[in-house]
Amino acid sequence: MKNEFAPGTNEACIAQLQQGAVIAYPTEAVFGLGCNPDSESAVMDLLALKQRPVDKGLILIAADYAQLLPYIDERQLPDEKKARMLASWPGPVTWVLPARPSTPRWLTGRFASLAVRVSNHPDVQRLCLGYGKPLVSTSANLTGLPPCRTAEEVHQQFGADFPVLLGTTGGRLNPSEIRDVITGELIRQG
Repeated sequence: MKNEFAPGTNEACIAQLQQGAVIAYPTEAVFGLGCNPDSESAVMDLLALKQRPVDKGLILIAADYAQLLPYIDERQLPDEKKARMLASWPGPVTWVLPARPSTPRWLTGRFASLAVRVSNHPDVQRLCLGYGKPLVSTSANLTGLPPCRTAEEVHQQFGADFPVLLGTTGGRLNPSEIRDVITGELIRQG
């Protein structure tokens, strides 16, 4: 898909997202693959790239908590649990929260919950603020290959024309920690 913006810029990536494309962008530890969470076809394209089944569910990454409100059921979130979660953001902690009944199954998979994160990565912040909503976020790598840590690695795995937000990762070695907001259970070590 062509647009009038220089490849690799925030504006070019936002234009790609608006056209239903999957893009890659730097996060705290690795490059992520992202797309419009409200577009079933974009999410299905992302899942096909990753060879990931829809029933596993996905993560949404956002610039701020308000961007996540259309997808999560805040009424099921006790005040002390919400305070703990908000104290960890922005940052590399992903929380699993109750999803709204209206949240698409292509995001939640087989669950009644949704994994969400407010990132402190400046490129993610700019991208989500410019796009006006959160993005689906999963590691940028083909099945069986390590997650991409540079734009060059993204192009090696996905092709020279794959839309990538040029930037660098935040330098973390491990992907985000994932915890259940209600139980506090550690799902993935960060």
